[in-house]
Amino acid sequence: MRSVGTLTRADLAETINRKLGVSRADSLAMVESILDKMCSALSDGENVKISGFGSFVLRDKNERVGRNPKTGVEVPITPRRVLTFRASQLLKDKIANG
Repeated sequence: MRSVGTLTRADLAETINRKLGVSRADSLAMVESILDKMCSALSDGENVKISGFGSFVLRDKNERVGRNPKTGVEVPITPRRVLTFRASQLLKDKIANG
């Protein structure tokens, strides 16, 4: 696994392949299945919590007034749903300790 860069689906599948001995196709299917389940849960309005890693939380933002920083003109910002990630304390500790 790379220490610098971006972790990809292929990297996750490769790790599953190496550690569990599952075929590359099956390990990629596992990764896709997990991500599909997470996406469908989030699109259904559910939060996703992965113990020891963190939580993907949906927040509904109300309509509010924003300002164009260049012109100073006020513009309404439409209400929307946003996805936020909150890291678990375990993950925060691992990141802090390198």
